[in-house]
Amino acid sequence: MDEARLPRREREKLRQRREILEVALSLFAERGYHEVSMHEIAHRSEFAIGTLYKFFRNKEELYRTLLWEKAQAFHQELLLAIEEGKEEMESLRNYVRRKGELFRAHLPVIRLYFSESRGPAFSARSGLDAEIGKLHQDFLQVLSSVFARGIEKGRFQPIADPRDLALALDGITTAFLFRWLEAPERYSYPDDPDVILHILFRPLLRPDSSSSGSG
Repeated sequence: MDEARLPRREREKLRQRREILEVALSLFAERGYHEVSMHEIAHRSEFAIGTLYKFFRNKEELYRTLLWEKAQAFHQELLLAIEEGKEEMESLRNYVRRKGELFRAHLPVIRLYFSESRGPAFSARSGLDAEIGKLHQDFLQVLSSVFARGIEKGRFQPIADPRDLALALDGITTAFLFRWLEAPERYSYPDDPDVILHILFRPLLRPDSSSSGSG
């Protein structure tokens, strides 16, 4: 959608909606879903409560919209990072690097999603588990295709199914990010993507390790 070509009234509506969502994100991330009301969001965003209800039927719909739009934006960013690679290894480096950049740039929504999504209340409240899960599975399919092409071209060793390699890389990057998120004063997400990629591409055991300690 080319927002600049919309009538002024429509552009103003989009601006109001964005401001409401950003204020809601800030409040939810700061205090949690249950401790924030629609009236508080309206007051902080400096809109009448009726304006909020023009965009969202209730707090649950606002919350669901917020998380879903962020999830879609992250998905598109990671897809673009992979597509920008001229060859398979560059695509993987782009993915590892961009994922770290997204976490750093969007800490409030990352903290919100992973704190609120633990437990049965999240599914009932947002209805997003299946949708975000499908988005993630679609992305893993794209990531696995990078490994498949690399194996087909002889650039990667066929050490595992491409889908397993994609899942492994996704899990490793997420683990590094969570470690950093939980203790940023002690850990960091590597600036060099090869620090993570070498976990997959560099053999874990030395060639003579199988015989060490025997006999």
